[in-house]
Amino acid sequence: MTLSGRIPTNLRTLLILEVLGRSDQAMTASEINDVLGLPKQTVHRLCVTLEENGFIARLGNSKRYQVARRLRELGSGLLHNSRDHIVRRQVLKDLANSVGETVNFVIPEDDGMRYLDRVETDWAFRIQLPIGTNVPLHCTASGKCFLANLPSKQKQNLVQNLNFERMTSQTHITPETLLEELNEVRKRKYSLDREEFLDGMIALAVPITDANERFVAAIAIHGPTQRLSIDLLVSQVSLVKDAAQRLSKVLLLN
Repeated sequence: MTLSGRIPTNLRTLLILEVLGRSDQAMTASEINDVLGLPKQTVHRLCVTLEENGFIARLGNSKRYQVARRLRELGSGLLHNSRDHIVRRQVLKDLANSVGETVNFVIPEDDGMRYLDRVETDWAFRIQLPIGTNVPLHCTASGKCFLANLPSKQKQNLVQNLNFERMTSQTHITPETLLEELNEVRKRKYSLDREEFLDGMIALAVPITDANERFVAAIAIHGPTQRLSIDLLVSQVSLVKDAAQRLSKVLLLN
């Protein structure tokens, strides 16, 4: 889309963020301007300002920009506080009632995956991971769900630079074994945590995607091995996938 006419500076800033948000790869200021058709100096100046204030960041030492922490926090805040929050809660509650375990709505952040919303199981014995908790990418169902749905090159780069902290005896500790599992996750469209994050806890996660099939969040269920098995989790995957599709529509992503 090439823009014409007088556009207020604040709107130009939002348009730059919109272009980056829609792209599945980092972009230079010139590439952003190829989409917008604004004065080149203006786009370069606004990109520098956005970078200085933490909304976008350069990819390594290149001239390419990508979404940064403050913009991701803005996006997650909009998801949490939108008018659809009540409907999202109902979807999570419906799934929790169906599977009988805790259900989580999880989003990616710089330091892992964050629990943005959750509905607890009614069982007295439960594993507490409160809203706001951050968990690693390499050893959780939601983290592996996110990684598996990244573009191939981005996935490779991110996995190669992860901190492979051993959380349990089941944790992936090398990029090679994790990448092998991520290929399987991509094919079957769900991921598993086989006591990789916490001993005695297993989980299953399904991606929530936008209209372009890009990962936005994960919906996950977890519980103790005293009550759950991997086979039982997998037998419920259709329920979780149905909930993910409902959430995509609720969040106006499709």
